Amino acid sequence: MKRDYGKWWSARLGRDMEYLWFGHSGRPLMVFPTSGGRYFENEDFGLLGALADKIDRGDLQVMCVDSIDRESWHNESIHPGERARRHELFDSYLLSEVVPFIHDRAWRGDLIVYGASFGAYHAANFAARHPEAVRRAICFSGVYDIHRQLDGYWDDTCYFNCPTAFIPNLDWEGVRRLASVEWVIATGEHDSLISENRHFAHLLGSKGIPVHAEFWPGAFGHDWPWWRENLRRFV
Repeated sequence: MKRDYGKWWSARLGRDMEYLWFGHSGRPLMVFPTSGGRYFENEDFGLLGALADKIDRGDLQVMCVDSIDRESWHNESIHPGERARRHELFDSYLLSEVVPFIHDRAWRGDLIVYGASFGAYHAANFAARHPEAVRRAICFSGVYDIHRQLDGYWDDTCYFNCPTAFIPNLDWEGVRRLASVEWVIATGEHDSLISENRHFAHLLGSKGIPVHAEFWPGAFGHDWPWWRENLRRFV
């Protein structure tokens, strides 16, 4: 499996941002790590190995991006408003730096974004804010509401980075834009976060946004074996 490591200096974030790239051709997939994870996490836990045949055949190219969760939403040493501001910079980095890089390298624009657990938040938030940049959003065992990261604080930056807050208020044009994304929401029926995933899937559907929702019977679902097994079906 073709594998490349890379990094570049992000002026938006004021730091180096690292990544891994797998594959030589095919549809591009941007993969987020779980809560506080790094760009190598999905490889370490076998997710890329589970996709190796698709990557080797040239059906799929994968970029594993880094996160800055420990500098933003999970950084309890700074004010919640600063956490939100830092995440807003991360969102700008993804849209203005990572997506153009993926388009240039993959030679195609039908981008899939994927994340599990807090990575599903990143995938959902990015797709909901920038649907023109994303064709499919795959969200496993996700968290979609960031109120728990804010210690009671709230401002416009928080609002526009909380899908459960801004999606209900979308106008007709906003709904039309989000409906262009192929949404996949899934986890096991015994996941402690199943109510959040059911709620988010219902929220999309209630706005007229098509969504494929799966809740795997008899399964916990919030762990790597389920994520490895099921991601293959959607990419």
